[in-house]
Amino acid sequence: MEALKQRILRDGRAVNEQILIVDSFLNHQVDVELMRLVGEAFAERFAQAKPNRIVTIEASGIAPAVMTAQCLRLPMVILKKSASRVLSDDIVQTEVFSFTKNAPYQLTLKRQFIENGDRVLLIDDFLANGEAALGACRLIEQAGATVAGIGAVICKAFQPGLQKLRDQGYDVDALAKIRKMSEGTIEFDEA
Repeated sequence: MEALKQRILRDGRAVNEQILIVDSFLNHQVDVELMRLVGEAFAERFAQAKPNRIVTIEASGIAPAVMTAQCLRLPMVILKKSASRVLSDDIVQTEVFSFTKNAPYQLTLKRQFIENGDRVLLIDDFLANGEAALGACRLIEQAGATVAGIGAVICKAFQPGLQKLRDQGYDVDALAKIRKMSEGTIEFDEA
């Protein structure tokens, strides 16, 4: 998606080989028009998978997932990262290691929001090592649903997540695949 790539080049900042800051348009301040285009791109890419529900992980995946859900006219479910007293009944959880926070957390789904037989499209902001996506897939499948596809706004293709998910049979795509980055440099995978 060319508009996204241009925005990453203009406003993104590669801190080093692992960290890309995109907080001015994706995960702190949100460029709503860009997220609308992201939603349209995901809707077009995954329409043939016939999802009936969109899922994301709080918090940075919410904007692109909402726009995707709106384009596909589907409900959206947010997987929670933190414990809550109101999420105590009929939940499924799995431990996920956060690359960003360098710590594990419990990813939580209230079972009533994903039903047996659902076809779920997972949308997230980043795909790097794939741990968050794999955790989300475990929850979706524990609820009796099928992962219809996985969409990432940005994929660090030089990290193992994309291949790891594909090796497990998931249909995965990213709108901007970064081949290489270092301080001040971002190169996209055009393949």
